[in-house]
Amino acid sequence: MSGFSVDWLALREPADQAARQAAARRLDANALAGSLRGAHAVLGVLDLACGTGANLRALAPDLAGRQTWTLIDHDPALLAAVPAALQHWARRHGHACDIDPSGQRGALRDAAGRWHVHWQTRCLDLATELDRLPWAGVQLLTASALIDLVSEDWLRRLVMASHAHGAAVWMALGVDGRDHWTPSDPDDALVRAAFGAHQGRNKGFGPALGPRAPQVLVRLLADTGYRVRTAASDWLLEGPRTAALRRALVEGIQAAACEQQPTQATTFRNWARRRQAHIEHLCVRVGHTEVVGWWHA
Repeated sequence: MSGFSVDWLALREPADQAARQAAARRLDANALAGSLRGAHAVLGVLDLACGTGANLRALAPDLAGRQTWTLIDHDPALLAAVPAALQHWARRHGHACDIDPSGQRGALRDAAGRWHVHWQTRCLDLATELDRLPWAGVQLLTASALIDLVSEDWLRRLVMASHAHGAAVWMALGVDGRDHWTPSDPDDALVRAAFGAHQGRNKGFGPALGPRAPQVLVRLLADTGYRVRTAASDWLLEGPRTAALRRALVEGIQAAACEQQPTQATTFRNWARRRQAHIEHLCVRVGHTEVVGWWHA
């Protein structure tokens, strides 16, 4: 499975959070959580490829009420960074945060008493240990920026497991290919084609879905009997606050394009050089889609 650094996850999180706020309102996370809880006092959430806990930070306040989160990742270094990331976020927003000495569990609650989360981490390789997911008490399966990295076969297995355990599904920030760069560059199309081909490479789960992921997930959920709703959660990267993320995005796209099509490496490097030289004027929209599937009316 492809790995992501703590620094990259921290760099992208503000853009992720901004993109998801409007989507959460359109998808009415609080109403969904209420329907999932039913007679249960606590909403059980299973978070896949959790990184440093960004999905919890984005979604838990919108779900509201009492929640238990199990955070799954294959990378021990990312899981070890979860407590500090949650503490930092809690301090910034005035939330209470308690961490167990083990660093593997803790609690969060907001001052107004609208939500209270107990969380724990667990190290699992999702590529090989999908059948070991801890489904007991889970009413909502979620992940952020995952589905475009996996294969259709792997995603089908996950949907079937969710169906078998009666869990709703919320997959956030699935890349959908609706990218737009302003101003344009003569080599944008060539770069986009090479990068798109690289997105389909095996990331450890079989041939990756890349930007087809949201539409494939919608079909798999519908075929399994879920009701499905989607909402756009696009990155809009412009101005000084996102300059570092735009630089990293250009670097990452160049590297992937060169790896995919080495014979065009000079063209790709020149494209990146032009983009970096005018990064302050660059505006990038990266299309993402939130996909929610649930059982209740």
